[in-house]
Amino acid sequence: MITPSLTQEITALHACICSALADTSRILILYALHESPRNVSDLAREIGVSQPTASRHLNLLRERGLVSAQRDGQSVIYTLTDTRVIEALDLLRSVLANKLKSQAALVEINTESGE
Repeated sequence: MITPSLTQEITALHACICSALADTSRILILYALHESPRNVSDLAREIGVSQPTASRHLNLLRERGLVSAQRDGQSVIYTLTDTRVIEALDLLRSVLANKLKSQAALVEINTESGE
């Protein structure tokens, strides 16, 4: 049952988390930080973007509470704040993989039947 409370919660979910996950680079940053904390230069190099671009993505992820930042001398080290976001992303990847397998099976069936 869709209640006003559920609607409010889903709206907050979208504003805080889903929109932060709407960019491939930000998802790659989250996976990289899941492996180990890193600074912006290392992240930029690893995901193949410029340092200013990585900084913008990290700022958004930090604003949304998905990563935290801690100064270490001259650099800032970023850390994933909650590993459950990786579990959620892995689950979504599994759903996508199943969908792609189903689509591939349909294409194969249609190809074999001459359609």
